[in-house]
Amino acid sequence: MTDQNLNASYAAQGRARPNSPARVLLASLIGTTIEFFDFYVYATAAVLVFPTLFFPGEDATTALLASFATFSIAFFARPLGAIVFGHYGDRIGRKATLVAALLTMGVSTVIIGLLPTYAQIGVAAPALLALCRFGQGFGLGGEWGGAVLLATENAPEGKRSWYGMFPQLGAPVGLFLSSGFFWVLLHFMSQEDLLAWGWRLPFLASILLIVLGLWVRLSITETPEFAAAIKKKERVAVPVVELFRNHKRSLFLGTFVALVTFVLFYICSAWLLSYNVKVLQIPFIDALKIQIFGSVIFGIAIPIAAKIADRTGRRPFLIVVTVMIGAFSFLLAPLMSATDGEGSIYLFVTIGMFLMGLTYGVIGAALAAPFPTRVRYTGASITFNFAGIFGASLAPYAATWLQQNHGLGYVGYYMLAASVVTLLCVLASRSEEV
Repeated sequence: MTDQNLNASYAAQGRARPNSPARVLLASLIGTTIEFFDFYVYATAAVLVFPTLFFPGEDATTALLASFATFSIAFFARPLGAIVFGHYGDRIGRKATLVAALLTMGVSTVIIGLLPTYAQIGVAAPALLALCRFGQGFGLGGEWGGAVLLATENAPEGKRSWYGMFPQLGAPVGLFLSSGFFWVLLHFMSQEDLLAWGWRLPFLASILLIVLGLWVRLSITETPEFAAAIKKKERVAVPVVELFRNHKRSLFLGTFVALVTFVLFYICSAWLLSYNVKVLQIPFIDALKIQIFGSVIFGIAIPIAAKIADRTGRRPFLIVVTVMIGAFSFLLAPLMSATDGEGSIYLFVTIGMFLMGLTYGVIGAALAAPFPTRVRYTGASITFNFAGIFGASLAPYAATWLQQNHGLGYVGYYMLAASVVTLLCVLASRSEEV
């Protein structure tokens, strides 16, 4: 039977054609890939470009810290996006809300590529940059939770971690594409041309990705679990009120279960990129090559994590991985201060990004697990984005400040503290809560 005949058959029965596994997983993966591409393009530019173009007149370290401050704005916007998009995702459905989140993120990214610099309009330039960064965070705040639910609410029994892994793959793929884009630019233009106009190209290229993402997202139907909730009239009027009234424990534990995931990632990406370029004086193009390598290791580890967690359970798996991250924190200073060139840096990235893939691969399914369908979009999104505030928003800034003022060892202690907090919260969670 053709696709057209199948659609007509389901329409005659008064119900939508079920989503195929391939269509669901592709839609969740492509959406988060686009969102994270946009997000990481900014993170890369915050190190390589924005200190010079939007924060001139300061010494290099102060300009970098100012650039990282605008970078952090998105993480404070993400919980607001989670509340707004989560409300509509739990009220009107996952599909329409995901389309709106994708457009919000994409438009904000394209506008960044059109902004005038400080030399052209003065202090209005960093103010507009900060506003667009807020828009990026607001859109991503609504994207992640919906993409995870799109996958997990279509998952067969016993495969929630595996299905939940696909939207998580968007992070390493987005990191690979964003870093790769800048790497290619530096192969074909000078650093002067990059600062003059080339930096705009990755932001403007988001237009093409938005079109692709919309085409995929509009081809899917609502998830079976949300459709069942509509039939049973289980939706609540204001999901965020229900969430804070009846699910405070899950919100608190979920936020800090994900804490070390964010700290680890932004130390191994944004902070590492800035340290390599600004402190070790590694050329931009070689520093980006290290980041591209890390994104590949990150992506390889995610499906491994999902497979293991579906067999062992997410809670014991997260306990083991969190302990491993704590142990890894003691290697940060020795590896990053070694004198064997880039070899120790590649080893640091290999271990750090593999551990990142292990924790990130299961965190999506873990954060969605404790919430009922009627508030799951809002609950999963808020916990993930609260974790972003505590774990990611200040990580590059804090790590840079600690390294400058106290040395590399304290960057490792920062990561260790985050792993201890996460471990305590995983231990406090029941198996059904992760």
